[in-house]
Amino acid sequence: MTRYLRYLVPLGIFAVLAVFLFRGLSLDPKLVPSPLVGKPMPGFSLTRLDDPGSTISDTDIKGKVAVLNIWATWCTSCRAEHETLLQLAETGQVAIYGLNYKDNRAAAQRWLQQLGNPYIVNAFDEDGRVGINWGVYGAPETFVIDRQGIIRDKIIGPLTPENVQQRLLPLIAELKS
Repeated sequence: MTRYLRYLVPLGIFAVLAVFLFRGLSLDPKLVPSPLVGKPMPGFSLTRLDDPGSTISDTDIKGKVAVLNIWATWCTSCRAEHETLLQLAETGQVAIYGLNYKDNRAAAQRWLQQLGNPYIVNAFDEDGRVGINWGVYGAPETFVIDRQGIIRDKIIGPLTPENVQQRLLPLIAELKS
């Protein structure tokens, strides 16, 4: 009996590990749940990207359905989503705010001048401390915020025309009604 047990124990451990590995590989990393969804947005006050003498805070966003997009010039996915943000801004369906994350102010200003500016205003989070409070672990990330300042959704990764049409705009319409 102990002779068989000697082979069954490692086989059992291997089977359990294989199940966990298979389950992990089937998960979509973009669907990581955010602990902030359903909770008030974290308070913040940062200088504006375009005007270091002025600030923007969470109170500037409250009172309207809004999108907060975390972006940076060093982020290749941010460049990929930029055209989608410009198209969304053109529709006028939602106020888009930016949080320029761990970036260089001059480079970020040049980026917006060259590629276009979809944002109502950008906060400049040079050291990333505000991003940490928002649970940001990379750029781009996009938050949908209701009129009361409650985070209703978080999209990890670049916005695409598909996820804007299928996920973002229906939620925005629901929050506005």
